[in-house]
Amino acid sequence: MKISHTNIPGVVILEPKVFGDTRGYFMESFSEKWFQENVCDTRFVQDNESRSSFGVLRGLHFQKPPHAQSKLVRVVKGEVLDVAVDIRKGSPTFGEYVSIRLSEENKKQFFVPRGFAHGFVVLSDDAVFQYKCDNYYSPLSEGSVAYNDPELAIDWQMDASQIQLSEKDRQNPLLKESVFLFDFNENLYV
Repeated sequence: MKISHTNIPGVVILEPKVFGDTRGYFMESFSEKWFQENVCDTRFVQDNESRSSFGVLRGLHFQKPPHAQSKLVRVVKGEVLDVAVDIRKGSPTFGEYVSIRLSEENKKQFFVPRGFAHGFVVLSDDAVFQYKCDNYYSPLSEGSVAYNDPELAIDWQMDASQIQLSEKDRQNPLLKESVFLFDFNENLYV
């Protein structure tokens, strides 16, 4: 597994070794031991999967403590643009984001730590998106930030008229209006 660090410490891109021939391919998509030694000491407790069509944008979402979540995400079919936004008050990278194209071809994975809002938009006809979470989902701990917050200025790599949102995501607040933000100095892994 190859690890690439981004401009925001803790947010990393992982590229598995893929062994392929005329029959297909094999890869190790996750090793807890390797992950704990090379990324961070966390244990994933829940796996999720979604299927979405072109232009569907899910996000920007996060879970508030004590249900905050780190996510390890990947695409098994299609292609998405995946985005992580630093929402930790006092962080030197507060309000900055990292984006990456994840696809069934490149097989890259993206680690989004606690303290980040996360979202993705589907760039292919459809996409199957998988993610591991290190904490259980809690509906009462949901938080969100508007995908089109002008202060974030995220380039979603598609025209806004093509983006499809859930009714819930249409109501997401701007980052400066968010009721809850993480504290940069808070230990989010307790």
